Amino acid sequence: MAYFSAKHLGEGQYYLMTIVDKTGQPLDGGKGYRLRVPANAPVSLYWSATAYDRATHALIRNLAPSSRASNTAGLRTNTDGSVDVFFGAKAPAGQESNWIPTRAGQGFEVLFRLYGPQKPFFDKTWKLRDIERTK
Repeated sequence: MAYFSAKHLGEGQYYLMTIVDKTGQPLDGGKGYRLRVPANAPVSLYWSATAYDRATHALIRNLAPSSRASNTAGLRTNTDGSVDVFFGAKAPAGQESNWIPTRAGQGFEVLFRLYGPQKPFFDKTWKLRDIERTK
């Protein structure tokens, strides 16, 4: 699903949302997932990924942090410039700085925001990958 403001390159925001993983299975807070954000995200400001409670569409209660962004202090970048954002009830070893907690036994959804989206996003030369289950 996608939500957006008027298309003005480098201004406004564009939202992508998913409730399923790459295989079409609903996101389950008790399982682990990875979203690989390709290098050189086409934004003039920043991007962010946020986990929400699937039942209420609100932030997951009493869990923090609820999001990670390209401007998050300490966010780890891969050697190719991509960034792995992890979701799950437990952080993968060594990936705490890129982890967003979820709650076991509860479905969740992810909203990916591009602030100041640029042309490569709109012409689809830059594509966000699907969320993949890790365990």
